[in-house]
This record gives sequence, C-alpha cells and structure tokens, in this order.
Amino acid sequence: MQVSKQSRYLILSILFFLPVAFIIVMLLSKDNYNPLDIVKENITELANNKNNIQLKDHLTVLSFWGKKPNDHATAALNLKELVYDINKGFKSFQVVVLLPPEAKLEAEALLKEIKSYEDLRFWHLLYTDEREIRSIFNALRSEVQLTSNLGTNSVYIVDRDLNQRGRIDDRTEKEKETKVPIYGLFDYDCTQVSELKNKMAAEDMRVLFKEYRDKRKGDFDESNKRREKDLINNE
Repeated sequence: MQVSKQSRYLILSILFFLPVAFIIVMLLSKDNYNPLDIVKENITELANNKNNIQLKDHLTVLSFWGKKPNDHATAALNLKELVYDINKGFKSFQVVVLLPPEAKLEAEALLKEIKSYEDLRFWHLLYTDEREIRSIFNALRSEVQLTSNLGTNSVYIVDRDLNQRGRIDDRTEKEKETKVPIYGLFDYDCTQVSELKNKMAAEDMRVLFKEYRDKRKGDFDESNKRREKDLINNE
C-alpha cells in the first residue's frame, strides 16, 4: 500500500514538473528559423514620384493591375483581407500597385470598393508609364508574365534592401523524401486563397518580419542565411 502511494506521488510530480521543465527549456533555447530566401537581388527602384513612394527601406508587396484593374478585383480583395489587414501595423510595410495613367479612374473605384472602412494609408496606387512598369517587372524573378494590359494576379515581396524574397525550395516534406525535383515560389497568386493565406501571410511575411525584429535586437544570425549559395545554384 505504501509503495502504491509513493508511486502515485511520483507520477503526479512528474506530470506537474514535466510541462514546467518544457516551458523553461523553450524560454532558454534560441528561436531558430530559416530566413525567407532572397530569390533575386537588385530589384529596380521606383522612379521619382510626387508622393515619394519608394521600395528602399520598406517591406513591400508589389502588385500590377495594368490597364484593366477590374480584371484583378478578386485578387485585390484577397490581398487586402488576407495580407494587408494582418500586416498593416508593422513598421515600413506597404502595398504598392503599379498602373498606367489611363487606369486611374477604374483603379481608384476598385480601391474604394475593397476599402470597407479599413485604413488603407499603406496601400499606394502608383501611376507610371509602360516602360517603367515593364522594367520593374522584368527585374523580378517570376513564373508568370504580364498580360497585354500590363497586369497579373500575382504579387511579389521586395525587402528593404531591394531584394526579392520567396522560396527557392517550395517542396513539401513528402516531396523531398520522394526526391521530387526542386521548384520555387517566387510570386504569390492572389486568386489562390490557400497560397496567399497559408504560405505568404501565415509563414513568409511572418518570418520576414521576425528577421527584421531580430536584426534590430542584434539577435539575427547571418550564418543561417542560405542566400548566396542558393542563388548561384538556382539561377
């Protein structure tokens, strides 16, 4: 009987202290993670504009609505609800949409439609000529092309140092185990809710913001970056 009582106390002690020990280990351990890959460097900076909108020193989601913004209405709404609304409070975050001047009325009507009383201070419509739109787009690493109207449903992440971010290896763990050839994720299709929500918003943007927070605190380990080697091997 005495042995049984002692065993019961031992089990209860283990059940009590095990979660506590786990929490302590988690608090003391360093938060390791893989930074979001740099998939292309030296993205073209925006030309001078009256609102002084720039990519440098901002974390930008870059979008192209082209001459027919309404063709991208679903993509725009998904981007606003699944990415912008979540990240608009972070320092230096912005969405920049490039369009030709003739799309202004339609673009502003679309933006008003998706606004829904939300704060869109960090969502910029930038009107420029076709030459600059193509120049900036062609500087990006992309698996899609602009339409004849200069638009696409895909968006691109550009960091504060004019580097495009994404995934050099977007395979699942199962695909890696079965030796599926490497494929990347360089642009995010805003009509694909799962890609936008589960990959871009829930993972990639979150990891990138954490990287910048760690850099500010001096906790970011540059040796963890896979950038240069992966760039060379995947160009």
